[in-house]
Amino acid sequence: MNLVITISRRFGTGASLIAQELSEKLGVPVYDKAYIEHELDGDSYATEAEVIKELAEHPCIILGRCASEILKDQPNVFNVYVCADKEDRIERIMKKESLPHDEAKEMLEKNDAERADYYYENTGKVWGDVNNYHMILDTTKLGIENCADILIRYFESLLEFTLDRSETNELAKDIWHLERLPLILRTNPIVNHKTLNFRGIRQPDIREEVKKAIYHHLKTEALGSIKRELSAMNKFSKYLDEKHSKISTCEEIDREIIEQFLINIKVESNGGNGIRDDLLKLRNVLETIGKIYDFPHLTKLFLKSDFPPERKAEFKSYSDSELKRLNAQIVKMEEQIARAMIIHQMLGTRISDTLTLRKDCLYKHDRQDMIIIYQPKTRRYEKPISRELAQLIGKAVSYANEHYPESIYIFADENKPERPISYQTLQDKVLRMIYEKDIRDDSGKLFGFGTHMFRHCYGVKLTELHVDDWTIAKLLGHKGVKSVQYYRKMSNQRLADETREVRNLMSQIILANLDGWGEEYEQIRQDAGIE
Repeated sequence: MNLVITISRRFGTGASLIAQELSEKLGVPVYDKAYIEHELDGDSYATEAEVIKELAEHPCIILGRCASEILKDQPNVFNVYVCADKEDRIERIMKKESLPHDEAKEMLEKNDAERADYYYENTGKVWGDVNNYHMILDTTKLGIENCADILIRYFESLLEFTLDRSETNELAKDIWHLERLPLILRTNPIVNHKTLNFRGIRQPDIREEVKKAIYHHLKTEALGSIKRELSAMNKFSKYLDEKHSKISTCEEIDREIIEQFLINIKVESNGGNGIRDDLLKLRNVLETIGKIYDFPHLTKLFLKSDFPPERKAEFKSYSDSELKRLNAQIVKMEEQIARAMIIHQMLGTRISDTLTLRKDCLYKHDRQDMIIIYQPKTRRYEKPISRELAQLIGKAVSYANEHYPESIYIFADENKPERPISYQTLQDKVLRMIYEKDIRDDSGKLFGFGTHMFRHCYGVKLTELHVDDWTIAKLLGHKGVKSVQYYRKMSNQRLADETREVRNLMSQIILANLDGWGEEYEQIRQDAGIE
């Protein structure tokens, strides 16, 4: 099915993020204003319309540019309009452009007016009229991440309807529904993956070869890694289609093609770890195809020098005074979100580990409070925790039992209690609070909220306390060869004994930043000896 999606949107709605996610999941390119204008031979609307019609000859996503009206007579076009509350859009612009509220508001109103004028001048219609679109999405009410999922589910249902219903083997399809696969998959519960879509691989024979490789990898690799492998193959397939259209099978791929591809991505990309990861994933898939189909040359296509050096991510850690300002507002958020954030800080875990904590995670070993953590990355591990942290987690468990008794998770999604709350939902809530309260760091910049923000702070604090590397690795849940060897030799009691002083210090440092959280939590502070 040659599906073309047009997305019209108000400024600051997050529509470009939705388009990008759709692109990755459906395996089709996104074309925006910059791309379309780059392809123009002139500057007229008629010329632009011709470019859009040409792009729509293949599956794609087109952002704006009156594409819904230009392609209105084509039966394979699905028109989406994305909107959001004005204040929500202003906040998003403030974050993206680092602007104060008034300037962000001015930018929004100017862009909205320009888009409305452009649409009316060239179509004679009112921009945003619901009659011109098949679906209206409100990112304020639905959330950006949910909008993409809604569209994906709709398109998957549409595509499945067009498939041969006699095809009962899931592996023979171009879209695999994960729950139907005869495998136990390694998934991250805070990310809701439902399908694997191979339609982005344009060459039929290569598509089938990739399916076998991906199925093989699904037996041992995490689903997140599989999704990145498929994304890398989609990009490579697109390159082959555009530059080497006669290539129909991976057997025909040689070193010369790889070298040309390397030049192409270095010219078109901005660099960063994205290129390195794509190349590593591409190599993994091609090598597996080589082994399955007995194409031995595929295992020798890449050289070590082909992979750019890994860039170290910017390491951001906040001071005690900065965290105190942030926590003073966090404790005023909705009850369970505040608990999740404070517990996250005190545990020093990955955010996925915190959000997937289970109601039965607490137990005692020789009078020592212990916690069981299920990691998507390193599976299950245990560590001792302070009495104060155990109390906080206990309150979160009581809340979850009262409001979501059917869920196994402490921090359940209110709409889907069988699943934990998603990281995106938590991030949106915290960032919105940061912008509303105008919380800034010591340099005057608005606080960020990354996946490892508090984990970095936790690790830095441990080093400041002169804790040895082995203990830090254990408290952070790292899985290294040496650490694992030592960990297997050490009992839970020894770990509890050797880390007790550090854990108590960490709990006191964090609890000291929680002024004003209500009487029940003030009692916990007092129990810890914090005035």
